[in-house]
Amino acid sequence: MQFKSRSIRSTLARPAIAVFAALFLLAGACGNAGDAEGAATPAPEPAPTTTAPVATTLPPVEYPLALTTASGASLTIEARPERIISLSPTHTEMLFAIGAGSQVIAVDEYSYYPPEAPVTDLSGFTPNVEAVVGYQPDLVVVSYTPADLAEGMEAVGVGMLEFSAAADISDVYDQILLLGEATDNTTGAAELVGSMKSRFAELLERIEGIDPDLEATYYHELDSTFYSVTSDTFIGSVYALAGLRSIADEAEDAGGYPQLSAEFILEADPDLIFVTSSTPADALAEIAERPGWSGLTALQEERVVILPPDIASRWGPRIVDFFEFVADALADMS
Repeated sequence: MQFKSRSIRSTLARPAIAVFAALFLLAGACGNAGDAEGAATPAPEPAPTTTAPVATTLPPVEYPLALTTASGASLTIEARPERIISLSPTHTEMLFAIGAGSQVIAVDEYSYYPPEAPVTDLSGFTPNVEAVVGYQPDLVVVSYTPADLAEGMEAVGVGMLEFSAAADISDVYDQILLLGEATDNTTGAAELVGSMKSRFAELLERIEGIDPDLEATYYHELDSTFYSVTSDTFIGSVYALAGLRSIADEAEDAGGYPQLSAEFILEADPDLIFVTSSTPADALAEIAERPGWSGLTALQEERVVILPPDIASRWGPRIVDFFEFVADALADMS
């Protein structure tokens, strides 16, 4: 039996549940089937189907620049940041994608994408204030802020830009544009958002003619103990753009990331199965050998999709690559 697994086309470029929840909701995820990111959203906004022309070059940012962080705190950046530390893998990806990579001097231990990111042993979960200060940063970017880190940065006069987990695609765009403004890379940020919107539009057009009454369901596997996602998560909102519904929505006390049972999954019989793995062949073989799973519709119809690590668990530029996998899987059903 053969299943679907393909490589990413983009050029932008563990696993107890407690860790997994922290990775997504607190620190921007670090990377495999045990990761998840996102906040609940009642109704995901579809990506725009048109994009306005982007100016070739936007004017330089004027400093001092007053910003408001995710926590509502005021932040003033006195001059263009030239020594940025990112303690959030998601925002490391954003920084490099908008053209701010040369300004980044250090990133946390899980910011291993893109490959040129200057990975260190800095922790994004339990950051050591002295270690961070030792790099002499002029801006620190985070998606999770322990009190001692906030206090430490304030004490030494280093600005800290904090982001919350994205609730939907619109939030992703807003965060990219804000990073562009903060780092004086507004043109790169605008071009990146424009490119993402265009790709979303193309993918949505690809599945536009699919039967709206299809009501296809999916199972998104976070790890081998059957933790999954509901539609009320950021990951779920991306699936919802394609009209897909999570089987986990029907789980008792589902929350955002319920642990399902094998019996529940077999009874729900999802139309599509999505699993994250860096070794697709091994993942496919393991799924096919699970007791009773060979009878699932997704396996019978060869609708098991192996996603590359991090592609769904970070709400950065590669979220479009994730949606391409989703759109292609749905198109194959028609």
